[in-house]
Order: sequence, then structure tokens, then C-alpha cells
Amino acid sequence: MTLPLHPALLPDDEFNRRLAANVHPAEWQNPVPRSRYNLLVVGAGPAGLITSIAAAGLGARVALVERDLMGGDCLNVGCVPSKSLLRAASAAEAIRSAHRFGIHPSGSVEIDFGGVMQHVRQSRAVLSRHDAAARYRDLGVDVYFGTGEFVDRDAFEIGGSRLTFSRGVICTGARARIPPIPGLATAGYLTNETVFSLTQRPGHLAVLGGGPIGCELSQSFVRLGSRVSLIDTGSRLLPRDDEAAVSLVQARMRADGVELRLQTRVTRVEATATGKRLFLESPDGDQSPLEVDEILIATGRVPNIENLGLDRAGVQADPQTGIGVNDFLATSNRRIFAAGDVCSAWRFTHAADAMARLVVRNALFHGRQRASRLLIPWCTYTDPELAHVGLTAAEAAARRVSIKTFEINLAELDRGVVDGVTGGLVRIHVLPDGDRIAGATVVGPHAGDLISPLALAMTNGLGLSAISKTIFPYPTMAEALKRGADASNRTRLTPLVKSLMQRWFQWTR
Repeated sequence: MTLPLHPALLPDDEFNRRLAANVHPAEWQNPVPRSRYNLLVVGAGPAGLITSIAAAGLGARVALVERDLMGGDCLNVGCVPSKSLLRAASAAEAIRSAHRFGIHPSGSVEIDFGGVMQHVRQSRAVLSRHDAAARYRDLGVDVYFGTGEFVDRDAFEIGGSRLTFSRGVICTGARARIPPIPGLATAGYLTNETVFSLTQRPGHLAVLGGGPIGCELSQSFVRLGSRVSLIDTGSRLLPRDDEAAVSLVQARMRADGVELRLQTRVTRVEATATGKRLFLESPDGDQSPLEVDEILIATGRVPNIENLGLDRAGVQADPQTGIGVNDFLATSNRRIFAAGDVCSAWRFTHAADAMARLVVRNALFHGRQRASRLLIPWCTYTDPELAHVGLTAAEAAARRVSIKTFEINLAELDRGVVDGVTGGLVRIHVLPDGDRIAGATVVGPHAGDLISPLALAMTNGLGLSAISKTIFPYPTMAEALKRGADASNRTRLTPLVKSLMQRWFQWTR
């Protein structure tokens, strides 16, 4: 079988060869189709992998179709390589900032960019065993590689084979949205699909887009020695997140050396003898062009819905929002469902995982699990990390939901002091009729871990009092959650209750 021409497989080294051997083996032979599959899954990213392995584990006959590489964006060009790059960048920054703790490394920090990218490829290769085609085959999934399409409401063709099915799930994911900037295609650009194949560090990198991908990679590259200009049309980065928390992230990125050009639009791009030239429109009227070596596009995602034969399958879709689904993730064809980035506004690996589990229940067992009831936290892995779950204060105000907000400064925690934390906060929003959590934001070290207990409490209907009763080890950043819970408890001591308590203590003297 011919390997797909995928950027993730470049450069050709031992790690990418090991990756390919797992997620698209050169010698792979597609199986002979069974008479009828209980479940056909199109796309082997996180949603497709979870759906297929869960269904096969329950005894269903499952066919899994993948055009390129198993593991999807998460393993190959998303979460795994980006977090590997972030870890290397944070190691470099830790050495630079060690003087704060009385440690003075001799000489400057020397960064072997090729070695950093080798670490990225090695991490990906190691983790690829979990998404390996052979593993899924051995667990009872019929894995098909190649380009295929629906040919009927219950049939899919790939490589001359016709796969008929009782239920189908479309999990084809999304890709980078490329803005229609004149000259961009001619000058050339990077996306998340190509940036991790770099072997030479860009001297000056322009990043278009101030969302999670743009922010994470901007900070990574500047800490690894590139000059970075982040350009976004908005007035601030990360527009979905709490404004006060975002301001801390922006301040740290600027301190690291990221040049933030907000409320700025790229009007056109030219190729030069040494790189690219960007022409900008900004609020201050500065029209001077920006000379860079590379351009990274991080301006959002569009769903992968082309060339799937959706019309023949009776599945409605929109080029911008993706596959149309109801609250049970069923499409306009009652036999076919969808999960993950191809149909969701929440384009996170963990959201795809949750939707896949829901689809298995609904598609195979006529379940009525609703996607609208999923509580999806998220985290942007900048330094400081920024995590969120539920409502922000701005969303609560827009929906006219009354909340009480409790804020804890991470720098004032005992663990914050000994770790040298200079900025960070936990902000918890509580409904006024008790201690039920409406939402929370954490910005600081390990924010992604700190948000998880709050998501657990919200999902299971636990209030802050449950956190207050829980004993946490000392000293940890999780103490911030207890402080927030204790502050909430104090507000519940009304004047009447306090008066009764005072009478009790007078009586029991």
C-alpha cells in the first residue's frame, strides 16, 4: 500500500518511520468486507477511534475507514506535537529564569532547534502505539485505509469494496482555515499540519490568529529563539476566555518577547528573495510592511466534509459549521451520526472523546443521550496556562444569570510563594441560591489540572461545600479551590444565623 503524502511524515527519519508503521503501515492490506457492519466509522481521529474501539469492545462488527493517518490531528499535527514543543520551550525559559531562585547557569541558553523537533517527533512516535492500526485490528475492528465515499444511505465504497452498515458515524475532523489574503498562497505559509516538520528555526515568524493554537505556538517559538509577531484582528487574544485572565497571558507573552499586533489586518502578502512581506492595516495607521521568514496560519478551523458523498447518503452539511446534527448527534439520515470537530463548535480532543461515547449509546442502543448536557472544560497551554469551565462573568451578565464571584490570587498561596508564582488567579462563579458552581476560570501553573475538580463538581451536581469538606494535601495549588469554597461558606452566614449562633454561645458558656 502506498503511504499518504502527509506533511507529518517529514522529515524522513527513524521516528517518523515508526509513526508511519503504526498509523499507516506500508504493507497494510484492507480486509475483505463483512456482509453487513453494525457500525461504519469514517475518520480515525480521537472521535473515530473511541467510537470504533468502544463498539467493538461491546461485540459490534465495526469498520473503521481512514484516508491518511490514524490518530488524526491530535496525535500527528495537534495536541501531542504542540505540547512536546511547549515542554521544550518551557525548559529553556526555566533555565533563563533560574536566577530568581539563586541559580545562575553559566553562559547563555543554547537551543538546538533540530534537537527540539526531534524530541517532538520522538514523543509522537512513542504515543502512536496507542492509535496503531494493528492494535485496533487485534481488538476486532476492520481497519480500511484509502479514499472512499458514501454511495447510498447505508453503503460506503473504498478501494473497490462496498461496506454496508446498519449505523454510521462521520468523524472526519477539521483543518486549518486559510484566510483569503491576496498573495498568501504564492508566498507560502505554514499551518499546524506543516509547522512540526520544520528542521530549521525561523528567524522571524509571523503568526496570524490569536486563538489557542496561535498563542501556544507564538510563545513556544519566541522562547526557542525566533522573533515572533502575532497578528490578530481582535482587540485581545483568546476571545472565549475571561478578560482578566487573558490580560495575564498577554502580559507574559509580551514579557517573553512576542510582538502583539492586535486590531490589525493583513491586506496582502508578497514573496521576497529571503522570505515574505506582509502589508498591514492597524489602528495607529502604520502601513509599514513586515518582513518575515515564515507565516503560520492559526485563524480557525473548517470541517472536513468534501468528497464524502454526503448527498447520496442523505446527510446535510454546511461548509463552515460542518455536519448538521441534532442534540443526539444524529444527522438528517437517521442511520448516520457524527462526532468531533466535523460537527461541533467545541473542537477539543476531550470533547470529541465525550461525543464518541455518547454516539455509541445513541447509535447502537437507541439511547437518548444529549450533547447539550455535556460540560466541556478547556485549557490553553501557554505560560501561564488558562483553563475554563461553565459560564464566564460576561456570559452570565449577557444571559442575565445572577452570580457571586470568589477570586483567589495564586501568588498568595503558600505553594505559590515557594514556587515563585508572580501572577495567577482562580475565579469561581456561584449561583446565589446556594453554592452551586456556574463556572470557573483558572490562570496560572497547572490550570488545566486545577479546573478538573471544578468540572467534576459541576458535572455531578456538587457545590463548593463538597470541596470545602475535602482534605487536600499541603502545600498544593489546589488550596485555592478550598479557599474559594471557604469564602463561599462565609457568605452563607447570614445576620440571622450569626445572631442565633451568638445566642447559642452565650447560653453554653
